[in-house]
Amino acid sequence: MFIETEGTPNPATLKFLPGRPVMGVSTADFASASVATRSPLAYALFGLPGVARVFFGGDFITVTKTDEVSWQALKTQVLGAIMDHFVSGLPIIEGSAGDDLFAEEDVDPADREVVEQIKELLDTRVRPAVAGDGGDIVFRGFREGIVRLHMQGACSGCPSSRATLKHGIENMLRHYVPEVLSVEQVEF
Repeated sequence: MFIETEGTPNPATLKFLPGRPVMGVSTADFASASVATRSPLAYALFGLPGVARVFFGGDFITVTKTDEVSWQALKTQVLGAIMDHFVSGLPIIEGSAGDDLFAEEDVDPADREVVEQIKELLDTRVRPAVAGDGGDIVFRGFREGIVRLHMQGACSGCPSSRATLKHGIENMLRHYVPEVLSVEQVEF
């Protein structure tokens, strides 16, 4: 099995491409080992010294490291854990992938049409670019003109994520959807 690696805009995060589907159409973000118990692969990766975050995309895995360890020391271990997982035949996530991984959306029912426009723009114009950088963006809500988005994977904690959110995504959404006043990043 050959696993490619790519850098991301976040210097603490590398993108690993195993050459096979990881999550398909969904994603999963694990901010700590305590939330990774349903994923044998994420759990194994958190067992490595210096792993701070794990994200699964459609066909890639991003791993974020702590400042205490270098990629030179960690990369080979991550590659080994990923290879061991795929050889074992274990699932990426036990149970249904979407169960309890994301919170409810905060949306005023009167804004459903606007929300659909926002989601369409995010899905067609933003998510492909963000996935290319090893992350994802999740719509969390829209109220009183404010779009709430959650950054995942390489985008979570990336030095340029705030600029991307405010200058790129916010400007694009405001251009196409006049009801949008601003964009905020939320954590959960």
